[in-house]
Amino acid sequence: MTFPFAEPLIPVPAGPRVIPEPPRRGEPGGDTCGVCNRDDHIWADDHWGVYNPVGCSLPGTVWVASRMHVDSFSDLPVQLQGELGGLIAKVERAILTLEDIARVHLYRWGDGGSHFHFWLMPRPLGMLEASKHFLPIWEEQMPPVPQEEIEAVGKRIGAHLRDAG
Repeated sequence: MTFPFAEPLIPVPAGPRVIPEPPRRGEPGGDTCGVCNRDDHIWADDHWGVYNPVGCSLPGTVWVASRMHVDSFSDLPVQLQGELGGLIAKVERAILTLEDIARVHLYRWGDGGSHFHFWLMPRPLGMLEASKHFLPIWEEQMPPVPQEEIEAVGKRIGAHLRDAG
């Protein structure tokens, strides 16, 4: 695993802390939640939706969001907490049906919008420099693929999820 940057990397000091932090999308005082009223999922049930990203360099990347507006794992009702492991496994299996995928990485940052969501990103087979925590850094540096390709791959993932029940 390596950074997608030439050496030497020069560390910069952290900036001053911003307290209070500005509101995120979906929080009081912030922009409207961008997830609550979405209907462009590639798969959904009563509790979860799976979505294609916009402007991505790794076809097969998806993000998953709760249908209920909550902020974090700890805010999910116990029933949804219990469903989450099975859902992640089902989405991972769907992504692994694509060609040339070595592993599927799961990420949740929590700093964008306040609606609970997480990402599953496929590491391309043989792309060892993108192992572990380097995959999202590489994803940001690689050129985006056409949105049509992202959507076509998303349709395949959605079909696999529907077939899996």
